[in-house]
Amino acid sequence: MNFKPFPEIISERLLLRRLKASDCDVILFLRTDENVTKFIERPEHRKTKNISQARILIKEFDSCIETNHSITWGITLKNDLPIIGTICLWNFSQNKKTAEVGYDLHPKFQNKGMMSEALKAIVAFGFKELKLDKILAFTHAENLHSKKLLEKHGFHHNVNRKDLDNKSNIIFELEN
Repeated sequence: MNFKPFPEIISERLLLRRLKASDCDVILFLRTDENVTKFIERPEHRKTKNISQARILIKEFDSCIETNHSITWGITLKNDLPIIGTICLWNFSQNKKTAEVGYDLHPKFQNKGMMSEALKAIVAFGFKELKLDKILAFTHAENLHSKKLLEKHGFHHNVNRKDLDNKSNIIFELEN
């Protein structure tokens, strides 16, 4: 698995690109906005509370890309470069056949099919380019929008799997 050169992805309305230091304001917003983070439970040491921490987080994402541990894309409209959200593949299994998808989106762009379009593109990338066998998604049991999004794209709730780190989460799976 190699994320170099960085794989930009273009869909009908979106460009999924590498995050830049100049994205730190939006990253801070996405990590602190009550609507965006309503169903996300992060340990204190993983919370982003200021611009400096947002810049550090972007550097961490870059480091993970450079070492092929995970990949995070900034979601932008094709004709407008500021990011409106992020989507990633991370938490790869040891054999690199399973990964977890994670995402967030600015409330202004929710319920417009943007995340659906981004997820479709990332699932295709994961299965076609990375040759993954399975993509997982951990989502809060009460996050109806996320559950609906995942089901729309063929993910199914695995009732036999539990998130040992967060009892509020349920696990969805999509097999290639």
